[in-house]
Amino acid sequence: MSGQHIIMNYTRPPGFDELQIMVRQLLLTLPDELMEYVEDVVIQIEEFPDDAVQQEFEIDNVFDFPVLFRSGKEISPGVEKKNARDDDQLIVYRRPVLDVWCESHEDLSVLVRQLIIEELGRVFNFSEDDVEDMIARHYQGLLYAS
Repeated sequence: MSGQHIIMNYTRPPGFDELQIMVRQLLLTLPDELMEYVEDVVIQIEEFPDDAVQQEFEIDNVFDFPVLFRSGKEISPGVEKKNARDDDQLIVYRRPVLDVWCESHEDLSVLVRQLIIEELGRVFNFSEDDVEDMIARHYQGLLYAS
């Protein structure tokens, strides 16, 4: 294999680096409607949401919070800075993603793509129908069953 990695199914859970590679590749497969939001996004892989995130989003169970998009111009949800100098971040929480993966028995890359689309759809106010359409859409040679 050349410089590209093909990640499909795992016999062991992927580590931080493997998950980061997967997320970076999956961002290239997002529907056009979402591409503008992830153009310069910084990808972070963390084990779990930290205490500040848990408090901010009133998270009762950290396993129910697999992905978070943070705008670089947002101070807190709904409140934006006048001068944005921070990068947008897509934070993927490894253990919650792996927990969903174990429960769903889906291909991990399909699942992570779906979680990213759901999070971006929520943040950028897409309707549930639009999100479902984006998840199910055949895109750039990738076929995902709904």
